[in-house]
Amino acid sequence: MTAQYFRSLTGKHRSAGANRQLGFSLAFVAGATNAGGFLAVRQYTSHMSGIISAIADQAALGDIRLMLGGIGSLASFLAGAGCSAVLVNWGRRRSLQSQYVLPLLLEAALLLLFGLLGSHLALSEAFFVPVTVILLCFIMGLQNAMITKLSGAEIRTTHMTGIVTDLGIELGKLLYWNRSTNDAHAHTVIANRAKLRVHGTMLTAFFVGGLTGATGFRHVGYISTVPLAAALVALTIVPVVDDVLAGFYRLDRRQ
Repeated sequence: MTAQYFRSLTGKHRSAGANRQLGFSLAFVAGATNAGGFLAVRQYTSHMSGIISAIADQAALGDIRLMLGGIGSLASFLAGAGCSAVLVNWGRRRSLQSQYVLPLLLEAALLLLFGLLGSHLALSEAFFVPVTVILLCFIMGLQNAMITKLSGAEIRTTHMTGIVTDLGIELGKLLYWNRSTNDAHAHTVIANRAKLRVHGTMLTAFFVGGLTGATGFRHVGYISTVPLAAALVALTIVPVVDDVLAGFYRLDRRQ
């Protein structure tokens, strides 16, 4: 039963419910990575709006070094999203059960690498800060593109602007007073309560993840990313095992 649950959660056969549950888990991971990363390098890396604004600010102020740093962050996020698309499409062409989890496995490997080597790299701040920012931006682009493709662009997990906007819209509908009228063509405003629950849970997962990541980094340092990597592996391992066993089965039939 547990294997079937994880197979439905991250396998190639999708449902709206599985997309949401996976989205909640990834929002937690993204929140933890973003908040922990801020404590490490004093910069958030999950959303590009602030980074693009910073590029414009630094260009106007003539600070070429910081402007180039922002461009590097943007390029890294783009590279992560592009890499995710390549991995997913590669898996689709081969009809892999794990077609959607390949980016998450790469994300887990990068988080593990950062957790194990971060304290050593931090000894050289001039090298550590830009490399960390680029790494975390790549991870955020990787994850966001993966969940976007998996959900048909319905779910985002690395930034909350759209989710908070949708929450505000639905709350506005919920609070709207539909006055009685004799006009048969009058439009009744009704809040989508299911949407409220989903976006509220997504926002909560991101916040709790951020609190967990910040607390973990504060008390145990870079190694706090290791449990996040382990969680991603746990989410993805069943479809990967399915593909490995299917590969052995095809090999046996050929012999």
